[in-house]
Amino acid sequence: MGERELWRLGATELAERIRAKEVSSREVVQAHLDRIEAVNPVVNAVTRVLAEEALAAADVADARTAEGPLHGVPITVKENIDLAGAATTQGVPALAAAVSAVDAPVVERMRAAGAIPIARTNLPEFGLRVSTVNPLHGRTWNPWDRTRVAGGSSGGEGAALATGMSPLGLGNDIGGSLRNPAYCCGVASLKPTTGRVPHFMSMPPQDGGVANQVMLAEGPMARTVADVQLAYGILSGRDARDPFSVDAPLTGPVPTVRRAAVLLDVPGGPVDPSVSDAVRAAGAALEAAGWEVVEAVPPELPRLMELWARTLGEDLGVMLPLMEATVSPELVAMLRRLEEPFDVASMPMPMPMVHAERSRLMRAWAEFLGEHQVLVAPTWTQLPFEHDADLREDGVELLLDLLRCIVPGNILGIPAACVPCGLADGRPRGVQLYADRWREDLCLDAAAVVEAAFGVLTPTEPVTG
Repeated sequence: MGERELWRLGATELAERIRAKEVSSREVVQAHLDRIEAVNPVVNAVTRVLAEEALAAADVADARTAEGPLHGVPITVKENIDLAGAATTQGVPALAAAVSAVDAPVVERMRAAGAIPIARTNLPEFGLRVSTVNPLHGRTWNPWDRTRVAGGSSGGEGAALATGMSPLGLGNDIGGSLRNPAYCCGVASLKPTTGRVPHFMSMPPQDGGVANQVMLAEGPMARTVADVQLAYGILSGRDARDPFSVDAPLTGPVPTVRRAAVLLDVPGGPVDPSVSDAVRAAGAALEAAGWEVVEAVPPELPRLMELWARTLGEDLGVMLPLMEATVSPELVAMLRRLEEPFDVASMPMPMPMVHAERSRLMRAWAEFLGEHQVLVAPTWTQLPFEHDADLREDGVELLLDLLRCIVPGNILGIPAACVPCGLADGRPRGVQLYADRWREDLCLDAAAVVEAAFGVLTPTEPVTG
């Protein structure tokens, strides 16, 4: 395979070839740098290329015996995750020079596994939109359809992976930010159980509010489920810098009977037919692989949306006045509209009671996911929307409709794997697979079955018109 074709391979295969000395790490890194140069002008997913540092690290890797599972393999890192020597810009001009002196725990662990960061990727301002555009770096374009969003907030990662600029990426998720771009761009991702993968930022504010503490998750994105699973094992585990992180087994007991629930009729509104078709198709793939599959609706989805928005709103109420001078007026207006339907008056209970309600629903979902080990659900209930539709007067209604199946993962802290299910009208379609807390293994097992049935969509050449 020629150097310029190495960008087509996944992280696991690249690591195997480097380990076997079939290719050098320098060849692999250079192939991805060349791919970035070729396609990033079309999609604008990469914000900074780390060519000199990456090639130097590749030479070091080639001079050593392979040790870690990602020895010599390039990765990309979202620009709200600390990477030593590079700015953690959060997508805002005011932080363009906010260079971290140290790596975040997730970057540290990837480097320890032998991975080589080659580039930073784009995101919306402070990760607060599900569309990736900001005044510092501009818009990331969906490689399948330039009229539609690439998702967010890890949209740069999604588009970079989909077009072969990177085999593996790091993102995070407080409202679908690992899953939204996976759906829009046709790649795989895993939002782990909250606390499974440590989160820490070296620059203030180092500690987020209640929404960060109960809903934020760091996680991997890749083109294949196997690569996501490899990264999941590397990233997991306690780090003292994150007081909420834990050590927990990566796998649990094998169920005697594997049973999946498919969610077709989502409470709160209609679902696009192509989305429902993807859920049905994923369920059929599981059934063909020996799973029992039933239609079922998990507990109280609309209530979970209320709890998610109220919890996020608590943080935004404190943060927004401080952020107004650094973010675009359009974002401020959208966030204020988002607060309106879920203010204290709409849910007249103090935050301790909000958490009590959350606990009740965590128990209800644990019971549901005890009976059905996996829930096959839409990622978004509708197709990717046109650019900036979320900023319109009716943008909040659009978001709350799209995210009906996203928010359970965050407010309940449960894991969800995203996987594509082929194409519909030239765009990726996909599903997410939920399981109970700490059972990422069940999510990934089911995702691998779906992927085997439909194949891997990417890397793809980005559309230009």
